[in-house]
Amino acid sequence: MASIVPTKAEGQLLNDWRPEDADFWKSDGNRIASRNLWISIPALLLAFAVWMMFSAVAIKLKDVGFHFTDDQLFWLTALPGLSGATLRIFYSYLVSMVGGRRWTAISTASLMIPAVWLGIAVQDTATPYWHFVAIAILCGFGGGNFASSMSNISFFYPKSKQGYALGMNAGLGNLGVSATQFLIPMVISMGIFGAVAGHPQLTADGKEMYLQNAGYLWLPFLLVSTLAAWFGMNDLTTARSKFSEQSVIFSRSQNWLMCWLYMGTFGSFIGFSAGFPMLIKTQFPEINALTYAFLGPLVGALARPVGGWLSDKTGGAMLTFWVFVLMVAGVFGVLHFLPVDGQGGNFTGFLISFMALFILSGIGNASTFRMIPIIFRAFHDRKSSNRTQEEKTASMRNAGIESAATIGFSSAIGAYGGFFIPKSYGSSIALTGGPQAALYAFIVFYFTCIAITWWWYYRKRAPYPC
Repeated sequence: MASIVPTKAEGQLLNDWRPEDADFWKSDGNRIASRNLWISIPALLLAFAVWMMFSAVAIKLKDVGFHFTDDQLFWLTALPGLSGATLRIFYSYLVSMVGGRRWTAISTASLMIPAVWLGIAVQDTATPYWHFVAIAILCGFGGGNFASSMSNISFFYPKSKQGYALGMNAGLGNLGVSATQFLIPMVISMGIFGAVAGHPQLTADGKEMYLQNAGYLWLPFLLVSTLAAWFGMNDLTTARSKFSEQSVIFSRSQNWLMCWLYMGTFGSFIGFSAGFPMLIKTQFPEINALTYAFLGPLVGALARPVGGWLSDKTGGAMLTFWVFVLMVAGVFGVLHFLPVDGQGGNFTGFLISFMALFILSGIGNASTFRMIPIIFRAFHDRKSSNRTQEEKTASMRNAGIESAATIGFSSAIGAYGGFFIPKSYGSSIALTGGPQAALYAFIVFYFTCIAITWWWYYRKRAPYPC
């Protein structure tokens, strides 16, 4: 067996990678894959933190003297989702073209751009709105990282371990959303960087606020993570493929079905995360939104590894089906506890219902991703059933390439939820006076997800049981 330890000539490039070979996996594969995973996780966590910065910053801009409307603030929370989702379409192919190590380092370093610009922009209330729009769009770099990160890690692990590996990478990476909503309210109240970071802003009641820290906080961690990725991760020659080999997924109906389902799981998670603080502020103005906003992304992120583990044990389709059923119930719970025309409402019930939605979306994030490799492996098994062993081996390689490409592309489509959900809240409130119309639209969408999961993957004699 050829050694998989990179030589000096090879640098960090691994030419021999066979995770499905049990002896290979036991000797060195597991160790190397684990190292790449545990460097990938903090890089992805920081990506999510930068991606969702405006969910914690937007509600503070008025306090320090910026005269933006609520609709403009909802736009700032929604735009990173739009740009991040669009960038994921391109990022999902870059690992196979550039290499996982190289792209992880480059993409992590790029997050310093919006972090620095935000730190500068918030210190002057004369900064025009379009600057914040541009920064919000650049925050989408963090959203794009998810597609390349998940695609990269999928190549390192055997199919039997991918539920765990992708669940850990995504689940702990998703903690970046909670981290940004928990840490930013803390650091903006303190001059932790001294005079180097600039002077504080004054609120209407005379309190000092260091809103620039919301961006500057991440810079030292981004630098360390960039260096760790460059010197500690590996590029795989087996992950290299041409765009033409990956683009075949656009002709696969299963790619589009999984994109729809992932919009329902991850799209809900990231959209709820982005819009949750502003939704609390508009519907329960007496509540300090940032006191509770981080809880949803926290429980959702922690639920994702659990979902990956459960999917490996019970199957992804069953878990996904019941996630969507229960999410319908969760949205009805939110509707029940919302105030109507500014009257009534119960914040405790509202919060509990949303926590349930975050947990369910986190579990569903993992269960849908667990389904993808199984679906494409089954598809290629059928295509190569009467072919030679060499053709079967090539077919299984194609299954890996297509499942990785689908993971990346579906993550791109799913991330549009980070735009549509907060924007739908803003539009619903502007048009009807409340977010109820948007929530009823979510229920209709979840019913379509239930139908797709049941018909294609969960029922008896389903075309692709998984």
